[in-house]
Amino acid sequence: MTDQPDLRHGESRSVDNSSSVVVDLREYKQSKDPLPVTFHRRELDAILWIYGRMVGEGEWRDYAIDHLKDRAVFSVFKRSGEMPFFRIEKNPKLAAKQGAYSVINVNGMILKRGHELNHVLKVFDKALKLVDK
Repeated sequence: MTDQPDLRHGESRSVDNSSSVVVDLREYKQSKDPLPVTFHRRELDAILWIYGRMVGEGEWRDYAIDHLKDRAVFSVFKRSGEMPFFRIEKNPKLAAKQGAYSVINVNGMILKRGHELNHVLKVFDKALKLVDK
């Protein structure tokens, strides 16, 4: 038997706090494994509105969302199993420079980059064309 009291009957035991350290669990988790970059609700609403329009026009068929350590990526596919047709990326490290948002095509070329997602998504707006009959 040990000389520690039996705690099953509501007894308390004094603890030597000289070696105890209180750690904020949120700070500990963030220091060990930083949270991934994510799209916020309004950002997803804007992206999914464009996605829905393009699906309705028969241009796009599938999508994937990746939340990575350094950026969030919304990938658009014409067919699942292919390379992404477009990628809409959010990279907070570029926010003070060229802008956190960018649209990248299948070849890796940046089509548009900026500080506001709605302006970057205008790359998907179709211009009206004059058609002769």
